[in-house]
Amino acid sequence: MPNPMPEGDVAAVEQLNQSYARIKEELGKVIVGQRSVIEELLIALLCEGHCILEGVPGLAKTLLISTLARTTSLSFSRIQFTPDLMPSDITGTEVIEEDKSTGARELRFVRGPIFANVVLADEINRTPPKTQSALLEAMQERHVTAAGFTHKLPRPFFVLATQNPIEQEGTYPLPEAQLDRFMFKVLVDYPGEEEEFEIVRRTTASFEALVERVFNAPEILTLQKLVRKVPCADHVIRYAMRLTRATRKDKGDVPKFIKDYVEWGTGPRATQNLVLAGKARALLSGHYYVAAEDIRSVAHPVMRHRLLTNFNAEADGLKTDDLVDLLLKEIPPEDAENMDGAMAKRVFASPSEE
Repeated sequence: MPNPMPEGDVAAVEQLNQSYARIKEELGKVIVGQRSVIEELLIALLCEGHCILEGVPGLAKTLLISTLARTTSLSFSRIQFTPDLMPSDITGTEVIEEDKSTGARELRFVRGPIFANVVLADEINRTPPKTQSALLEAMQERHVTAAGFTHKLPRPFFVLATQNPIEQEGTYPLPEAQLDRFMFKVLVDYPGEEEEFEIVRRTTASFEALVERVFNAPEILTLQKLVRKVPCADHVIRYAMRLTRATRKDKGDVPKFIKDYVEWGTGPRATQNLVLAGKARALLSGHYYVAAEDIRSVAHPVMRHRLLTNFNAEADGLKTDDLVDLLLKEIPPEDAENMDGAMAKRVFASPSEE
């Protein structure tokens, strides 16, 4: 298949693949295993998306995020969410400052911890909705408004929120509207037996890994622009649409298990994120266009927090990941390959062939 990207972008993709291998190697000095988690975080970073990480305590979620910031030369800030945390503790506040030489007083905005490239919102479900919502404007608009003035956040800007799925006392679950702002919901699972052995061996000895920097902020901004240049044929976009539209039980012909187990389906933001994440995944895989398989590979982290299940699903022990599995079986990629074939050929054609 002809390469649809300019030569300069092709070289950038090759460089990205080399850097991707290096960054996995550097993270591997500190983090044992968790390859799928690392890949999903890097995909979100390339798409300038935000992630929510869910896992039990002690799985190195915080260490992974801080190490990722170190390998990418990005500023890092951690916010520990607690019930008494106020919105100004996140965004910043205005203070009165006096000029000692003149005695004049003026208001000065003191920036909060959200003014960083990588922001870790630790245990985000432990703070009330009023404080949780302080992240909404920052995540969506990439700026903070205080006392009528807009303060731009540094770019790139990447919010990584963690939550504990076990302890539910004293927690405030994120509303669906705010969950939808997160591109991915990443599940951090227990390590395997050999991985846990290596974790214990490292952490109980005088071991200190030296992590080298692989990217910097300007390079990441360039790569984020490169992701959006990746061609995606109409039939692949329609395949992503079929996956998301099939979850809306009151809209047309949908699978029976959706009608039985889903209260509310995914919105257009899910389709946008499927395609965008598919582009980033294609680049990390060394491809120059998006295939249906790229869409399928990111379906779980994109859709798992956007599907609202009903009581029937809970009674039958079905989670959103189980429904996404059923959906991927119900709508195989072979169906998508036959759609818009002429358009796909035109997208993938090189300029000399048009």
